[in-house]
Amino acid sequence: MNRALAGVCLGAAMLLVPAASPAGGPDNATTNAALVRSAFEDWRQGRGSVFDLLHDDVTWTVAGTSPVSGTYNSRQDFMDLAVAPINAQLATPLSPDVQHVVAHGDAVVVIWEGRATAQAGFEYTNHYAWHMQLRDGKVVRVIAFLDTWALQALMEE
Repeated sequence: MNRALAGVCLGAAMLLVPAASPAGGPDNATTNAALVRSAFEDWRQGRGSVFDLLHDDVTWTVAGTSPVSGTYNSRQDFMDLAVAPINAQLATPLSPDVQHVVAHGDAVVVIWEGRATAQAGFEYTNHYAWHMQLRDGKVVRVIAFLDTWALQALMEE
C-alpha cells in the first residue's frame, strides 16, 4: 500500500476514535494497545489470533463492497459468515504484519498487512486498517477497512 493511501486509512480510522472518558483514559489505552499487539503477535506466531479477543456480542463492520462486507452482530456470525469463507480460500493461514498501532481511551487502531497463499496458488496480500473499541479486555466493536479488490479476487478463485 502506498504511503498516501496508508495516511488516508489512518486518518479515516482516527476520525472514528471517540473522546476518552474517565474510564477510557491513558492507562486504559496503554493496556488495550498491549492486548491487541499481543493478540496480533500470537496470530503471527500461530498461537491464536486477534479474534480470540472478541466479545461474544461484538459488532463487526467490514467496510466496502466485498463478498463479506456488512455488519455482523455476534462473534459467531462474524466467524461463520466472514472469516470462514475467507479461510476456505486460503491454502496457508493469513500471517499478519502490524505496521502501526494507535490507542486512545477504549479505542485501538491497527494498520496491518496480511499475507497467505491462496488455494488457487497465488499470493494473497491485503492491507487493513481496523478501528477496535474494547471494554474490559474484550473487543466489542470493530470497523474494518481493507482492499476489497484484493479480497474479491481471492473469493472469485
